[in-house]
Amino acid sequence: MDLNPATGRPMSDSEAAAEARRIIETELRPEQPVRQFPTSFRDDSTVPAYGGTPPVHQDDRRIVPAWAAGIAVASVGVGAGVTGIGCGAWLVLQGLASVSLAGVLMVTLPFAGLAMAATAIGGAISRARSATTKNIYEGPVTHHTEIHNNSSTHGMFFARTRNDVR
Repeated sequence: MDLNPATGRPMSDSEAAAEARRIIETELRPEQPVRQFPTSFRDDSTVPAYGGTPPVHQDDRRIVPAWAAGIAVASVGVGAGVTGIGCGAWLVLQGLASVSLAGVLMVTLPFAGLAMAATAIGGAISRARSATTKNIYEGPVTHHTEIHNNSSTHGMFFARTRNDVR
C-alpha cells in the first residue's frame, strides 16, 4: 500500500501509476549523451624507410631487481647441471641393469690379468732383492733390567702423588 507523501493517505492505482511514470522519466532521463571511447587505434601513415624519425626514449622499468634476476639465472644453471648429472646417472644405471655374467667377466678379465702380472713381477723382484746373509753372534747375551720407583703422596683433599721411575 503506497502512501501519498503530500496528503498522507493511500494513493489510488491511477495515482500510483502516474507517480511511478514520473519517477522513471526523471531518474532515467539522460542528462548528456553517453560518449563512445575507441577501443583500438590503427595508424595508417607510411613508415619512413630510414632516418627521419627521431628515437623515442624508453624508460628502464624492470619488474625484477638485478640481484633477483642473477639468482634466477644461477638457479637455472644449477638445475641444468643437476639435470646433466641425473642423465649421466641414468645412463650408468641403464648400463648396470643390462649386466650379465659374461659381460662382467669380459670387463674384469683385463684387470685380473694386470693384477696377476703385477703380482708375479713383484714376487720376482722381491726374491731377487732378498739377500742370503747370515748373522752369527757368538758370546754371552745378558739382559739387565733395573727399575727404581719412589712414590710419595702429600695432602688430604687435594692430594699430590709424585712418582720417580729410574
